[in-house]
Amino acid sequence: MKNLYIKNMVCNRCILVVGQELEKLGLDAERITLGEVLLKSEPSANQLTSLDLALVKLGFERIDDRKARLIEAIKKLVIEEIHHQEKRARKLNWSAWLADQLHYDYSYLSSLFSAVEGITLEQYIIHQKIERVKELLFYNELTLSQIADRMDYSSVAHLSAQFKKVTGMTPSELKKLRPADASRKPLDSVA
Repeated sequence: MKNLYIKNMVCNRCILVVGQELEKLGLDAERITLGEVLLKSEPSANQLTSLDLALVKLGFERIDDRKARLIEAIKKLVIEEIHHQEKRARKLNWSAWLADQLHYDYSYLSSLFSAVEGITLEQYIIHQKIERVKELLFYNELTLSQIADRMDYSSVAHLSAQFKKVTGMTPSELKKLRPADASRKPLDSVA
């Protein structure tokens, strides 16, 4: 079996598209998850070259570098936790949780992330949370108080202040614009 790490693979549609490309190239995947593919057998050099070309055309990139894989693992964990998990029983301590999940000291993860991505890991988490808030506002199924609680904000005021700092408007202002001007970003371009 062979693990492949793929940059910008951040949603279920990405998994589907990458799976289709693997199938076209005759590569059998044991498992495909966000940012990672486990192949049933070792691919040939020609298959990897063809895969790399196909992935680039689709906006993805296979990653070989250990640090780049670690950055992608951080992004994958943050995206999964913010966008694909329901409300947790307790507030998440991001630094302890990421360090535990990735088996690295958080200060190393944070400085590596900042050096490579150009923003702090904390800012990245905040931007991902704001994108999730936009999504929840767009669907209009939860109150702002429920959204603040689900996204681990201490209060609606804290959520609103952070939302305005990132987007330039309050959640209420965005809700009024919906859907015409409520532009959301793809998860792989949130920074």
